[in-house]
Amino acid sequence: MADFTLHPQLEHDSRLVIKLGLCQLRLIDDSRWPWLILVPQRDGITEIFDMTPLDQTMLTFETGIAAKAMKESSGCLKINFGALGNNVRQFHLHVVGRSEGDHGWPGPVWGQGAAVPWHPDARATFIDRLLEAL
Repeated sequence: MADFTLHPQLEHDSRLVIKLGLCQLRLIDDSRWPWLILVPQRDGITEIFDMTPLDQTMLTFETGIAAKAMKESSGCLKINFGALGNNVRQFHLHVVGRSEGDHGWPGPVWGQGAAVPWHPDARATFIDRLLEAL
């Protein structure tokens, strides 16, 4: 993992929460939703099948614990997952908390206006709750 390089767009759009066994768990800087991404710390991965079977298993495990912690810490109704990669090809998995009446409900989060950056205090509070739930 020493030679892992995070794509500059992911670096720009998110904040590191914690490094797990395989992935960086990052918070997207859009306060309209609790929105995390998991980025496997492996260079050259664009698709899930590019990973070893063990890394695929670790990704599944880390996704489950991150999603459960987000649901507990945010109180969201539903968790959405996505691995699009059309703009940023480095493999990353979106984990988005959704609730009835949120911005764009029940549609997807993509293409729903401009991001609303987290206020630093609100972001710190959310990350603290998330880490406690992890």
